[in-house]
Parts: sequence; structure tokens; C-alpha cells
Amino acid sequence: MRRVRYEVNGGPEVLFTEEAPAPEPGPGELLVRSEAIGVTLPVVREVREGTEPGPLGGEVAGRVVAVGEGVTGFAVGDRVTGLCFSHAYAELALLHERMASHVPPKATSAEAVALVRGGLVARGAYEACRPRAGETVLVTAAAGTTGGLALQYARAGGASRVVAAVSSPEKADLVRSLGADEVVLYPDESWGEPVDVVLDGVGGDVLHSAVRALAPNGRLIAYSSGGGTVDAHQLLARSASVTGFQMATVARAQPELYTRWLTEVWDHYRQKTLRPSVFARLPLADASEAHRIIESRRNLGKVVLVP
Repeated sequence: MRRVRYEVNGGPEVLFTEEAPAPEPGPGELLVRSEAIGVTLPVVREVREGTEPGPLGGEVAGRVVAVGEGVTGFAVGDRVTGLCFSHAYAELALLHERMASHVPPKATSAEAVALVRGGLVARGAYEACRPRAGETVLVTAAAGTTGGLALQYARAGGASRVVAAVSSPEKADLVRSLGADEVVLYPDESWGEPVDVVLDGVGGDVLHSAVRALAPNGRLIAYSSGGGTVDAHQLLARSASVTGFQMATVARAQPELYTRWLTEVWDHYRQKTLRPSVFARLPLADASEAHRIIESRRNLGKVVLVP
């Protein structure tokens, strides 16, 4: 089978395609013939900034071609999607059944990889802010996969005003179509009237502006892999709080909650209250270009590799 790998950390140019043996599913695992592979910002950052090379993880959607010992909820031929922590950039990938989900008949594989992980993170981050109807919400990285879904959660959750923070004016039309009432740019001196909640998927320098955007007693949920520091004085001045959120922690520590949220995400998709955006579908061999798109923040939604 073909897969994409790298041997030294660096930019997109370090990725290369190679032939490799097909993996064998172990206990509780599914072997999936990939139809779509989601490229995530954390993986792009890990390739460039990591301490040593590792497998390229990501979301995968396709058909089950073999199952490991003990698998009960899936069978050969099922359409599935889920997060692959080993070699996701490949024609064949392994998913643990705990991280897998059946794909509804009307959903495409590209929609599935755009929806499940991003939808789960958006759902969890919004839940972490303890939302109350009528509050105001600002979402950073609002034109990205998770940010766009977080906008939709905020709108469906009864927010009175939803603000989208993006990197360029070209993204305004998309985020407005997803439910944003207002659009601000990261470099803007002011992000408008303060908000009760910020859902931050960027981190870094944007985090400072995000804290300043909070109203008194506001809450910021940080779910980005971009890191960053928070000025404690800014929090004290607003009686505000910051909470970190990571979906992997929920999956490990609260598998029942993870499963319930997964069911909810697909229910929202069926009810058309969650609409995933797919920006680009590229051949597996063009993984480098997919990483360049993510790094340049040109994407309006999910970037997907197609084996």
C-alpha cells in the first residue's frame, strides 16, 4: 500500500510517499480502506515543530476490510470514520473500535472526516464554557473546520450575538453563512463589544486579544494546539477565567460521554443543524500541498487527502 511519511522534522517538503506492508488489525481494531483522510493543524505543527518524526495521525473515513479479535460493533463492508493515531496518511489505516463511528448513508467520506473530530471538539469546547441562552460568543479560527462547527453550536445554543474572528476579509462570507453576526480580523485594534464566551482555536498571540475581548465574568475555552500565555492581570481585571479543553482526555477518561457526544454530532448532521465545510480534496501524493494550505491559513473548512 502507499503511505506518506517523514524522516526529519521540517516544513511540508519533508513529506514523501512510499510503499509499505498493509497493517494487521489487532484486538479491538478495524482495518479501513481509506476514502478520505483529514489533515489537522496539530499534525501539521508536529511535523514542523516536533522533537522527532512519528506516524502521521488524522481522521480517516472508508470501508472496513478486516476486523481484529473481539470487535463486535463493526463488520467487513461497514462505512466508518474515526481518529487514527498511527499511520493515517495511507491507503489502509487502523482504527480502534472505541474511536470509530458508523457513517450514515447520505454522508460522504469527506464530510465524515470534516464532521466527527471537529464536531466533537466544538461540542466539548462549547459544553466546557457552561453556556447560557442569551449570552454572546466569539469564536477564533472561525473559518476552519472546528471553528465553523463551533459557530453553529453557538447559534443553535441560543447565543444572542455570535462573533467570528478570522485571519483575512476573504473568510467573512463563509463565517456569516455559518451563523456569525459579526466578523473581526485578528490584527484589529478592537474586537467590538466584549463577549461572555470566547472559544479559541488559535492560541499564540491571538490569545492576548481573545482575553481582552472578554466581558466581566467572561470565560475563555482554549482548545488550540498553538499554546500561548495568558496575562493573569487581564483575567483579574475582568473576573474572567480560562479553561483548557482536549477531546483526547474525554475519550480516555469518559468514554460514555464521548460516545454520547458522537451520537449527538451525527444527529445534528441528520437534522441539518451542523454543516461541515470541505475546502479541498487532494490526492494522497499531494500531502505536502495539503500541509502548505493549512500553514498558510488559506483553507475555508477541511482539507482532505484522497488515496
